[in-house]
Amino acid sequence: MQFLGFLVNGISLGSVYAIIALGYTMVYGIAKMLNFAHGDVIMVGGYVISTCMTSMGMNPLLSVLVGMVACTILGITVERVAYKPLREAPSLAVLITAIGVSYLLQNAALLIFGSATKSFNSVVGVKPITLFDGALTITGEALVTIVVGVVVMIGLTLFVNRTKMGHAMLAVSEDKGAAQLMGIDVNATISLTFAIGSGLAAVAGALLCSSYPSLSPTTGAMPGIKAFVAAVFGGIGSIPGAMLGGILLGIIENLSKAYISTQLSDAIVFGVLIVVLLVKPTGLLGKKISEKV
Repeated sequence: MQFLGFLVNGISLGSVYAIIALGYTMVYGIAKMLNFAHGDVIMVGGYVISTCMTSMGMNPLLSVLVGMVACTILGITVERVAYKPLREAPSLAVLITAIGVSYLLQNAALLIFGSATKSFNSVVGVKPITLFDGALTITGEALVTIVVGVVVMIGLTLFVNRTKMGHAMLAVSEDKGAAQLMGIDVNATISLTFAIGSGLAAVAGALLCSSYPSLSPTTGAMPGIKAFVAAVFGGIGSIPGAMLGGILLGIIENLSKAYISTQLSDAIVFGVLIVVLLVKPTGLLGKKISEKV
């Protein structure tokens, strides 16, 4: 039963990684850039949600919605101010800018909220489920996280494949120049991608801090890096790949902590990634793309 408990907790943690990875994979798939500030948007969402619940007395669901709106606005603003002027710049310049935005958000949080770790009240009101005569207990946070992860993946897949804006995203991902010639507003499409990814970051922040009730200016740093690993693991640019990569990463991390070593769990996670990339460089569900020279 212990193994089942570790497995469920791993799937729950992996679902958080998956939600974050969906933001990474959408931005990379459409804008062809790595937004390393994405993890810090999670932290901002956590602080907004916590402030709404503790200082303003809002209910958890409304607080999460406010956090999503705040992170969506933040994502659009960052894209317009920091990334849009670099649309035709070398990828290295965009990468350095993303790192700069990450440090900016972290230090802004330090100035506003301080460096002390704050406790986070869970936004999940679901009671835990006890199975096998009490031998296995699944927390409400784990249940909600898994369900939300699956719903988000299905919703994004349907949005991209069955809506006009989703088709525009696919066209921009394939060829920005050709999409623009066909009348698609490339800048608006990329802004929408950032908006969706940042809104999902707020949801991930709420679920992450509910499962691990602490909040600091660096809260989103390590989960953000691991979610990026999950996106690469599953095949960056692939929505199902981000979900699969996140869940597998969470399971590997949790089982490594339980059966091998808590100190070595991160090393094992990154080691598995290296092995996967050596065997299949495009990730588990990534597609090989041929470029004409």
